[in-house]
Amino acid sequence: MKDLLTEFVANFDWFYVPKIRIVDVIEIIILSYLLYQVILWVKKTRAWTLFKGVAVLGLFACIAYIMQLNTILWIFKNTISVGIIAVIILFQPELRRALEELGRKKIFSFMVPDVLHTDDKNSVNGNRLTEESIQALVGAAMNMSKSKTGALIVIEQDVALGEYETTGIPINADVSKQLIENIFVHNTPLHDGAVIIRNNKIVAATCYLPLTGRDDLNKELGTRHRAAVGISEVSDSITLIVSEETGSISIAKAGTLTRNLDAEMLKKQLNSVNSNKAQSRRFAIRKGGKRREKRKKQTSQ
Repeated sequence: MKDLLTEFVANFDWFYVPKIRIVDVIEIIILSYLLYQVILWVKKTRAWTLFKGVAVLGLFACIAYIMQLNTILWIFKNTISVGIIAVIILFQPELRRALEELGRKKIFSFMVPDVLHTDDKNSVNGNRLTEESIQALVGAAMNMSKSKTGALIVIEQDVALGEYETTGIPINADVSKQLIENIFVHNTPLHDGAVIIRNNKIVAATCYLPLTGRDDLNKELGTRHRAAVGISEVSDSITLIVSEETGSISIAKAGTLTRNLDAEMLKKQLNSVNSNKAQSRRFAIRKGGKRREKRKKQTSQ
């Protein structure tokens, strides 16, 4: 009986639970998070439709393997390398957007706070809107709303918009209500396209912006709104839109469109940008101060 029990246990020697280390748990958590993010990315973009097409091809290849369709299998084997390159080309806009979103994650402010948060004019602090700029934007938006003058104003944040700025005409002037209204007067040379604001200055007008490829937006929205959502998808900019048809005021941020704003709501939206930046800067300064103190202690030792 004892020999039978020993043999039974020996046959189940495959049922072995390996020793799990802390590093293994961390690795599983990281891989799970990455897989979850990839699934979310695929479902939120047109990559989901492309993925289903690739899945259909994979299913067809499995059927060809089971039925021993050698000619079809030969074609699959010899085109797999080309297929990988083709998938990268097809997914290029989505891959670029995913990498841009990764680059905008707050983790980088933890890694290099001393570099990203300085008093330089191109820093995060320099990109904060002054009270005068906010008042000018709100006043101009309300006046243009009353007269149904279409407007598209992009406020640059951390992600530089130089490639879109070069498509327009340089202005380099302080933000003022009168200048903004004058730029968007109908049938004037500068009214068509977007205005880009950086460091409380209007740097360019008549700029061309990328249009969003989303098909879930209201069909009543025109090119201005689609351009505003498009630029908010590829950058962290805040875009103010005044509709030429209805005079309604909207804000596009992080791919989301907030419509039908009044003066108070618009001012609150613009002030929220400064609040977020101020919090990020205070946290970065605190982290930077701790690092400098640590370096001083190490030096003294």
